[in-house]
Amino acid sequence: MQFIDQARIAVQGGRGGDGIVAFRREKYVPAGGPSGGDGGHGGTVWLEADPNLQTLLDFKYRRLFEAPEGRRGGPNRRSGAGGDDLVIRVPCGTEVRLQESEVLLGDLTEPGDRLRVAAGGRGGLGNAHYLSNRNRAPEKFTEGKDGEERQLQLELKLLAEVGIIGLPNAGKSTLISVLSAAKPKIADYPFTTLVPNLGVVRRPSGDGTVFADIPGLIAGAAQGAGLGHDFLRHIERTRLLVHLVDASSADVTHDLAVVEQELVAYGHGLDQRPRILALNKSELLLPDQLEAARDALAALWGGEVLLISAATNSGLDLLLAEVWKELGIQ
Repeated sequence: MQFIDQARIAVQGGRGGDGIVAFRREKYVPAGGPSGGDGGHGGTVWLEADPNLQTLLDFKYRRLFEAPEGRRGGPNRRSGAGGDDLVIRVPCGTEVRLQESEVLLGDLTEPGDRLRVAAGGRGGLGNAHYLSNRNRAPEKFTEGKDGEERQLQLELKLLAEVGIIGLPNAGKSTLISVLSAAKPKIADYPFTTLVPNLGVVRRPSGDGTVFADIPGLIAGAAQGAGLGHDFLRHIERTRLLVHLVDASSADVTHDLAVVEQELVAYGHGLDQRPRILALNKSELLLPDQLEAARDALAALWGGEVLLISAATNSGLDLLLAEVWKELGIQ
């Protein structure tokens, strides 16, 4: 399935039905009078969060969504039928903004959350509304109003509690594939991961916590370089970040600094988010080399550096223990 996390759509509320001009002319009814009914209201357009959707792919092929119109009024003061509401289903985690002003209309995070994005137009009035002592046979009516029309920007931000970040080839996809049932594409070249991968990792209690493997960041990602810029938004909702550094890198401190600088540059408080630092691919170094790399990172990081190997499952229990501790999960 193709992963699409941004889309632009146009929504149009249904037009209200027109009122009509009608008079009662029945046998044995000497004074009929005006009886034109009102038009029905147009349908309203809603967005609704659906937990079964994972992408905005549907909006790549359809951009215009129009709610049904209301029906015109009928004789004998019969009101026209209202137009049915149009419900557009989007993935949980979808932000909705106006295209021009970028004003946030709503954030649909929980299953079943609803947001009205285009109100239907009011129905017109029939001539029965204009009866008065001075006008016993009004021929006035009003037309239905047009529904609200809006151009919307949809932006999906994944709902994951833990985000796995790091430079390309740091081992993020391998880690999430080992910890969960996720099956991301893994290969020995940069930018293997082109889309975020989600995996559910079981807690000690048996419940699941969602981890997200964020595509590799490079220097300048916050300004649009590489692939990371498009996916930094997906770690905005995370409660905790696991920063992986490749132990086989020529300069582990440089790798750490690059990603940390991108978090600061992107903003949104990412540099203040709780983080765990792990030195991955520890199986590729000799013990003295591994300790030297760990000490260098610890001096720059100012805290504990975990030694792990996603390929051999080494140190992963300790990593998860730290994750549960940071999340307050026992």
